[in-house]
Amino acid sequence: MRRKKIQEKPAALTDRTTIRVRFSEVDSMQVVWHGEYIKYFEDGRVSFGNRYNINYMDVHSQGYVIPIVDLTCQFKQSLRFDEEAIIETRYINTLAAKIIFEYTVYRASDMSVAATGTTMQVFVNETTNELELTNPEFYLEWKKKWNIG
Repeated sequence: MRRKKIQEKPAALTDRTTIRVRFSEVDSMQVVWHGEYIKYFEDGRVSFGNRYNINYMDVHSQGYVIPIVDLTCQFKQSLRFDEEAIIETRYINTLAAKIIFEYTVYRASDMSVAATGTTMQVFVNETTNELELTNPEFYLEWKKKWNIG
């Protein structure tokens, strides 16, 4: 069964950040352990948030947390210790009260694709622990600032 791709519109904003594979991230076969790619997606989200002024602490200061409720990762080829990788994070606009990112992890030396994936986050009111069904006002203002949607 093929999984439906969650992209609703082309990427509205993109960020790229570079990492170097650490020894602690490789397994006994000397390749990056598959779970590390999820951490690389996190590195991409943090870089994106810092660049576009919507990092975790910005969201938290507005009274929300944004847990991941869906995540995909497709492995294309392995990275190895001390290789440099580029994490491209693309914000996908949607009208729903959620944040969608798509990721591509490239081997920096030849720009070959090591992994791709997506995450979907939702807004949860930190005080009531309730899921927000509409976009919080601060998020709508953020989208307006960047001419999104």
